[in-house]
Amino acid sequence: MLAQKLARSLSTRSASSPWMRYLNSRCSNGSTTAARAFSADSSSNWIPNCSMDTEIVHGGVTPCDETGAILTPVYMSTTFVQESVDKYLEKGFSYSRTNNPTVKMLEEKVAKIEHGHDAICVSTGMAATASCINAFMNTGDHCVITNCSYGGTNRICREQFVPLGMEFSFVDFTDPKTVEDAIQPNTKLIFSESPTNPTLTLADLDAISEIAQRHGILHVCDSTFATPYVCRPLDHGADLTIQSLTKYYDGLNIGTGGALIAKTPELYERIKLIQNMHGNIMSPMTAFLMLQTMKTMGLRVRQQSASAMKIATFLEGHPKVSKVVYPGLDSHPQKELADRQHRDGLHGGMLWFDVIGDPIKLMDSIKRPWTLCENLGATESIITACAVMTHANMLREDRLKVGITDGFIRISVGIEDPEDLIRGLDDALGQL
Repeated sequence: MLAQKLARSLSTRSASSPWMRYLNSRCSNGSTTAARAFSADSSSNWIPNCSMDTEIVHGGVTPCDETGAILTPVYMSTTFVQESVDKYLEKGFSYSRTNNPTVKMLEEKVAKIEHGHDAICVSTGMAATASCINAFMNTGDHCVITNCSYGGTNRICREQFVPLGMEFSFVDFTDPKTVEDAIQPNTKLIFSESPTNPTLTLADLDAISEIAQRHGILHVCDSTFATPYVCRPLDHGADLTIQSLTKYYDGLNIGTGGALIAKTPELYERIKLIQNMHGNIMSPMTAFLMLQTMKTMGLRVRQQSASAMKIATFLEGHPKVSKVVYPGLDSHPQKELADRQHRDGLHGGMLWFDVIGDPIKLMDSIKRPWTLCENLGATESIITACAVMTHANMLREDRLKVGITDGFIRISVGIEDPEDLIRGLDDALGQL
């Protein structure tokens, strides 16, 4: 398997090299020396087996031993003083392109919540996606990837990686057999997205992970739409998880960020090396803000899921609406999988619909609290024209094949009163 090959390759590196000394300076749970003062894992005054809601708030962070600060500080420092040449990297930090204490704390917290070994936090979700492909594919390698993904993912595969000699098969991931049939002798990566952006189709992560393992191929899942609060791909056999932290982790339309979470130490070492070489690490200030905003992710996702279900039910019964897709509806073609794969009966805050009439007119005329813009997963409810905004970079024929029509309406439900959101939609639909 590729992970075993990586392990063998990494084991041949000199233990005295600066890179290996950096990795060896880390604590067993992934935290570096400078972050130990904020790690609750080594503290005996925590009750065992805390729930996910508690972990999202604390996630290994405890008040600083030296100052009592309840929040991880913002370490706005480019470089870190070394005690001596012989003790270089003994404290785990040298230069903030490679590692920074604030960013490291966010990486630990994300990895803990996603049930991974460790994670890299980078500047955007697309940086996480690019890091994954760069880490595990080379010229001549092949990837089986979903035919419906975030538009930027589709574009970077076609526009950057294909000219470099990589191959991609864009296939329907709703049927695991289709995924397996697309595997070639040079396949190195299976790239799923569940639910997909924006069509909300699901991938059976257990089945696809089993296929990947049987063929010795890595499986990465972009789980941005689900969030770890709804589904953790690593619990379903995936090797890596991608999160656009800009969305539900941030949740407040403040910052941009991405994370690539690894299940094993070997996979983590590879993605950390790629992050260090690319220099796309997240800024300390953004990491500090996300450490705070993610604390309310559970509350937000529960509210957004409940509101999305109310709105989807309303739209499904409206005479001007021809189609509604939401994983919580009985009409969703993969409802059984959604109930099995999504935790606590939650299905997220994303849905889409088609109308009888001019969809562009609806999006142009809808009143607040709805907001016409890009992004998703935020506290504000957002309506998006995917063909013009988020997926404009897909080839039109590919976009139409997966059902993203020119009038496709995607909505991201926020935390406002759902009745106000329904009144806004009803008003706009009434003008068609």
